[in-house]
Amino acid sequence: GVAAAALALRGRPRAGALLAALSFAGIVDEAQNGPRIVRRLIRRRRVTVNVVARAGEREARGDVKTVVVIAHHDAPQTGLIFDQSLQKRIYEVAPEVLERFKTAPPQWWLGLAGPLGTLAAALTRRRSLARFALAIGALATGLIADVARSETVPGANDNLSGVAALVGLAELFAERPIENLRLMLVSCGAEETLQDGIRAFMSSHAGELDVRSTYFVNLDTVGSPHLVMLEAEGPVWMESYSGPWLREETAAHAGRLGIELRRGYRARASTDSVIPSRAGYPIVTLVSMTDWLMPANYHLPSDVPENLDHAAVADATRLTFALAQHLAGARASG
Repeated sequence: GVAAAALALRGRPRAGALLAALSFAGIVDEAQNGPRIVRRLIRRRRVTVNVVARAGEREARGDVKTVVVIAHHDAPQTGLIFDQSLQKRIYEVAPEVLERFKTAPPQWWLGLAGPLGTLAAALTRRRSLARFALAIGALATGLIADVARSETVPGANDNLSGVAALVGLAELFAERPIENLRLMLVSCGAEETLQDGIRAFMSSHAGELDVRSTYFVNLDTVGSPHLVMLEAEGPVWMESYSGPWLREETAAHAGRLGIELRRGYRARASTDSVIPSRAGYPIVTLVSMTDWLMPANYHLPSDVPENLDHAAVADATRLTFALAQHLAGARASG
């Protein structure tokens, strides 16, 4: 995108526009979990590790339902772009401002602004637009370079909190087995490379997961004070998750269990939920937030076990177990 803007400034608007269009398409393809054309062309194929545990019925036959609970065990990098100071300060000064919003600012649009500016410059022959595209592209590139150079953080909330919930579910199921249920507990790798782990899982296991009797729950960063159920996600444009009825059932069970579950929120970051959702599987996505509407310690060095809200992890575990009981037709318990 920066090179495209530079071409436009040097009097080569057509070449700049073509390169900008390709850059725009490549960013959208990556961010929105498309076919990954550029990645397949230029990146060496790598291996990730998914951990799959099974409990209950061995096969989905007759009245047997399959519940697949997913989390991810890779840890993220930090960077200036993940700093929460400004949003936290807004909450401290004017909390009512943040309460109006249930969708985060679209960070990926910053990367798209440069190519769009170059295209506009090529069409209008306005050098000021090309200069804007160059500046915004350089800023976006710098922010991503800062992420690339930063160290990996401990990842307790994002997302060993979800992995802890998987372990808790395994323990609950061992104590209180559920009839007519096939339970799969899946911890995916490579979520931070934009859903490579869940893509691999679906590629390997979709054949055994009947869309008519299989339900997904995604536990992603559930160690913040307030448990939240996402309704949709989309780094570039929004996609509602499959199975709205399942979200309603989950909210009803949260009420019966006395669990506060916030609703109406939509994510601007991609999660593992989008892959099974696009395949038509009903899915519930549980995350969590602080008072200033950010996941606690998200992509920060402070994301350590000592800073987890263990009550939120426990609530996510209890809620998922109760939902699995309900889907299998078993009597719910506390």
